[in-house]
Amino acid sequence: MAGYNTTIREKAEDYFDYMVQTRRYLHKNPEVSFKEYDTTEYIIHELKKLNIDVEQPLETGCIGIIEGKPSDKVIALRADIDALAMDEEGDAKKEFFSERPGAAHCCGHDAHMANLLGVARILTDMQQEIEGKVLLIFQPGEEKLPGGGRLLTESGFLQKQGVKEIYGLHMSPAIEPGKIAVKSGSFMARPDEFEIEIIGKGGHAASPHQTVDPVVLAAEAITKFQTIVSRSLDPTEPAVVTVGRVRAGSTYNVIPGSAELIGTVRTFSKDTADLIKQRMEQILKGIAEGAGAAYSFQFNEGYPAVVNDENCTDKLVAAAANVIGEANIIRMERPLMAGEDFAFYQQVFPGAFFFLGSGSDEADSKWSWHHPRYNIDEKAFLTGASIMAGLVLDR
Repeated sequence: MAGYNTTIREKAEDYFDYMVQTRRYLHKNPEVSFKEYDTTEYIIHELKKLNIDVEQPLETGCIGIIEGKPSDKVIALRADIDALAMDEEGDAKKEFFSERPGAAHCCGHDAHMANLLGVARILTDMQQEIEGKVLLIFQPGEEKLPGGGRLLTESGFLQKQGVKEIYGLHMSPAIEPGKIAVKSGSFMARPDEFEIEIIGKGGHAASPHQTVDPVVLAAEAITKFQTIVSRSLDPTEPAVVTVGRVRAGSTYNVIPGSAELIGTVRTFSKDTADLIKQRMEQILKGIAEGAGAAYSFQFNEGYPAVVNDENCTDKLVAAAANVIGEANIIRMERPLMAGEDFAFYQQVFPGAFFFLGSGSDEADSKWSWHHPRYNIDEKAFLTGASIMAGLVLDR
């Protein structure tokens, strides 16, 4: 066993420079959700250089298929490929900054792709050791509803391929390279979104008695929303209600006719999300009727919660222990309230998702996801590629 896994680690080291160069190329050429055309073409080119068969169930993204020895074992490994609609900052990335204004890989998906392409090289080198089939999923649109994971599972392609297990990872700036974090069961939250318009009656700021001020009503709604989690839910049930944007008015001395609120609700069950939705509507109705205003309320259901299968989590931990040792595996006590469309795969197949350490002072890579200075310590590839390949090849 030791010699076998040493081979995997050595191959990850052999392909380390390739993964770094690949990540930097992709970082310079980001594309936002469901518009990853050049990215898809690049990935297909890299897979075909290895004589890997490629399928495209969706318009963007692709799936590489590696056939091993005859077996009903079919494992899928997933990387997301889309960038965020934002601009980036940070001296640590200057030499490979995004060359496309308004798009940046500030969530690590460039690294996810590079890591999985490194895994592809390891697996093709050791193809005679593979039992069954491996699917390398390069998935579009993780950052945008309805989510590429949902569209891919709904296409039926993975089911036809006979997938038995699926694994994925996400770079984590909170963990140092050489470590991972994982948890069986609830792992990441269900991220729903809401849009609200409160419709009042505008007028002169000096005559509020002749208006129905939607700004005041919006403030009241925001405050009361914060009581939903503390007073309407079981205290042991994790949940978050956050208003992320408030938009109203245009100048100092005018009370506007309406105010807009958008935000997110994070939960781990549909029942809890439905209860929060119900309470939000009740609050809005009471405030509007009490003031003679009107409102519109739209609640957009997002991704399900990421729930790690116990058996798959055990296999992941075993593969990681062979690479980095038990001491470098962080067992998370609590789930994270961020969301991930990897959850759609887990609605259909047993699977496990984990965080790969990528944060260091040396690489200036401790900035949070979606921060303009977000970066990764590329040493993470040595761990990530080895673990992913090990999930396929370990005995």
